[in-house]
Amino acid sequence: MLLIVFGIVSHLYLDTILAWICYVLALVSIVLYFTFGTMRLVQETITDGDVDGAKRYMGMIRFPKMLFKPIRQAYYLLEGNLAMVDNDMDKAEANIRKGMASQSKLGGDTRGSGLMQLGFVQLRKGNIKEARLSLMEAVKAGIPDKEQLAAAYLQLCSIEIQRKQYKLAKQYYAKCKACKPRSEEVLSQFKIMDKQMPRLPG
Repeated sequence: MLLIVFGIVSHLYLDTILAWICYVLALVSIVLYFTFGTMRLVQETITDGDVDGAKRYMGMIRFPKMLFKPIRQAYYLLEGNLAMVDNDMDKAEANIRKGMASQSKLGGDTRGSGLMQLGFVQLRKGNIKEARLSLMEAVKAGIPDKEQLAAAYLQLCSIEIQRKQYKLAKQYYAKCKACKPRSEEVLSQFKIMDKQMPRLPG
């Protein structure tokens, strides 16, 4: 906005060439705003652990559908994560689905990670059947991060125990252990599962 004002002032009172430089820079700034938004600032605040700051910068993006496709995908997936933090599972699921629909080859294959997030949201909503299918699709599509893959296998193991499919549960547990996860959350569940697994039939 300031560039446009300065360009008009330059056009009227100073130099026409300087005015056109301001106009071009203003146009570039507008294009960058609509195609990239404030996602760089969002990323920085997330890295710093400032969730409220991230929400504030996300709110500055008025037209997410105009974002460059990989940026749009990141926007929707992050919106989904923030909705999960706020315990708004319907909003989380809707945004994760939008993020998956916006997938771009430039951003790499993130379908597996998106399906995993979707599965976890469906679990929190109590949709066990849908969650199971989403998580199965996720591991089939490929989850590059070993910690996330271990979490997906562990959740599938828990679901199969609920379904009394103990043989499948043991297979998923073995796959989870093969990922050699290090996160405290997964390791703490291992301690419980290690006692439970030998007692399961099959």
